[in-house]
Amino acid sequence: MDSLILSNRIKEKAKEIGFSLIGFCNTKPLEKEGDHLIEWLNRGYNAEMKWFEKSIDKRIDPSLILPNAKSIIVLGLNYYNQINFTNQINKGKISKYALGKDYHSVMKRKMKILINFLKEQVLLGNYLSYVDSGPLMEKALAQKAGLGWIGKNTNLINRKIGSFFFIGCIITDIELVYDEIYLNYCGTCNKCIEACPTKALVEPYILDSNKCISYLTIEYRGEVLPQILKGKFDNWVFGCDICQDVCPWNKNSKNTDVIELYPMIDPYIDLEKENKITEEQFNLKYSMTSIKRAKYKGFLRNINFLID
Repeated sequence: MDSLILSNRIKEKAKEIGFSLIGFCNTKPLEKEGDHLIEWLNRGYNAEMKWFEKSIDKRIDPSLILPNAKSIIVLGLNYYNQINFTNQINKGKISKYALGKDYHSVMKRKMKILINFLKEQVLLGNYLSYVDSGPLMEKALAQKAGLGWIGKNTNLINRKIGSFFFIGCIITDIELVYDEIYLNYCGTCNKCIEACPTKALVEPYILDSNKCISYLTIEYRGEVLPQILKGKFDNWVFGCDICQDVCPWNKNSKNTDVIELYPMIDPYIDLEKENKITEEQFNLKYSMTSIKRAKYKGFLRNINFLID
C-alpha cells in the first residue's frame, strides 16, 4: 500500500479511536537530545530513577529496539479536567492526571485497537508499543513527530490542546510519511520556572528531580521526604500541576471526552482522615488509579509530610 494512503488511514483511525494527537517520525538517532540526556544524568538530576541510566543506546537510537524499525507512531490523549486548585486547610491535592483510571491501561487498550487495525492493513508489519514502559525518549519523539514542543517546564506542549495529555509510542518496520518537527513557542515566558515552589526547574528545559514535587510524591521510595523542602509542597499529596497550570498555552484546555479519564476520586483529600486508612482500604480505593504507584507507605509518608 502507498505510504501516504496508509499514513492518512492510520491518522483517521487514531482519531476514530479517540486519540487527541497523532504524528509519525523516523527512527534516526536523537543525537542532540541524547547529549542533553547524558548531561542531565551526569548532574544527578534523575535522582533515584536509575532506569534512565539503562539502555541509553536505545533511548538515543530507537531503531535498536525493533529489527528493521523504520517508523514511530506517536499518540497523544487529552486527560484534562478543569479543576481550579486552591489551598484548603487539612486538604491535600491530587494531580489531574491521577484522578481517572490508570492511564497506562487506557492508553494500551486504545493502542491495541490501532495495532489490530495496522495488522489488517499491512499483513507483514511488526509492532512494539510503549506507554512509559520502554527505553524511549517519548517527548523528544513526540516533538519530532509534530505533536508539540518540549517546554521550559520539560513537558510537551501543543498550541491547540496545551500540555495535559498522555503520550504513547508504537515502533514499526513499515514505512510512513513523516510529520514535520514542532517549533518551540515558549518565547520569553518563564512563568513555569518562577512558579515552582521548590525551584526544581533549575534553568529553562532542565528539571532537577531531587526537588520536584511530582517525583518526590510518586517515584521517590525514601522513608522521609527532604526536610529542606518542608512547607514548600503547596499541599500536593500525589503529583503536582503547578508548572502546567501557570502555562499560558493551557488557558484554553478543554475537558477530556474519554470517560475512563473522568475523575473517579475527589481532587482534594482529607489529610487527617486519609492518614488513618489501612493498606487494604488504600488498595480498594486507589487500585484503579495511578495513585497506587506511590504505594501505601509512600502515600502516608506524603500526608505526614504535610501534616507534621
